[in-house]
Amino acid sequence: MRIGVLTGGGDAPGLNAVIAGLVTRGIREHGFEFVGFKDGWKGPLEGHTTPLNLEAVANIVGEGGTILGSSRTNPMKIEDGVARIEKNLKAAQVDALVAIGGEDTLGVATKLHEHGFQVIGVPKTIDNDLSGTDYTFGFDTAVSIATEAVDRLHTTARSHHRVLVVEVMGRHAGWIALHTGMASDAACTLIPEQEYHVSQVASWVKSRYARDGYAIVVAAEGAHSPEGDLVTKDDSVDAFGHVKLSGLADRLCAQIEKETGYETRSMILGHLQRGGSPTAFDRVLGARLGLNAADAVGEKAWGQMLALHGTQIARVPLSTATGELKTVPAARYDEAKSLFG
Repeated sequence: MRIGVLTGGGDAPGLNAVIAGLVTRGIREHGFEFVGFKDGWKGPLEGHTTPLNLEAVANIVGEGGTILGSSRTNPMKIEDGVARIEKNLKAAQVDALVAIGGEDTLGVATKLHEHGFQVIGVPKTIDNDLSGTDYTFGFDTAVSIATEAVDRLHTTARSHHRVLVVEVMGRHAGWIALHTGMASDAACTLIPEQEYHVSQVASWVKSRYARDGYAIVVAAEGAHSPEGDLVTKDDSVDAFGHVKLSGLADRLCAQIEKETGYETRSMILGHLQRGGSPTAFDRVLGARLGLNAADAVGEKAWGQMLALHGTQIARVPLSTATGELKTVPAARYDEAKSLFG
């Protein structure tokens, strides 16, 4: 059996570990052949492939990014997109496809499965917002990087008696912000799931400033006030209709400084959170997902996604991952609020 592999959407630390696990077990234990499709769904859409064998995946487990490249190409928005993919899969003599990605990538995989394609999915998102799995690889690395950054910012904020607002990723789900804020002892954390009031944020900042002489606020990029005022970079959207969020930290800086009178600065971590080498946790999780994906192909478990349930790797329908985002429950945020101020 010849298996095609692609990685779509934003890169995440641990992608290469998945590829290595999948290809290694697939070749050694199942006798599969593999071909990599380059740059997400753009690969099968345009027929761009690359060899994928044991040599290609040697020593890549600890590397960030993806050796296959990625993109946010949406074949469902392209005329004859499904037909073109089917044609190119046949030309490459591919019998089945393993798609590694987040909500958008797996959403396309789900639709292709409905069209009769033999597809297996592997969940990937640093936001940890995919349903059906407890954790996604890349999340631990993103939180670790963000936490280290905030740890470093504590020293300069303390030295200059400033308030710092640190913006982290999280369009609709605040998992990165929640974990980073708790791990780095932020004065407060703002997430998309819970509307914030500037007056309350200022109160938390004043309380922490009175204790420490400075304060740090961690905010997910998708956090908003009751007015629903998401801060966007511009009016453009990507192939899946997502606006580009950017600038919340700057807006909060002005609001907090006006409310408190404290000098306030902003820091937007951006893509720094998803770059570089994965943590050991993400390397192991990625590799385990890849190993089990090879077994799922061997058992012809089409339309399934690999997932982490507790400490075990399980299989769930692809539709489970894309039906509803996994957001931060109110109880988890209430728990974190005990540390605010």
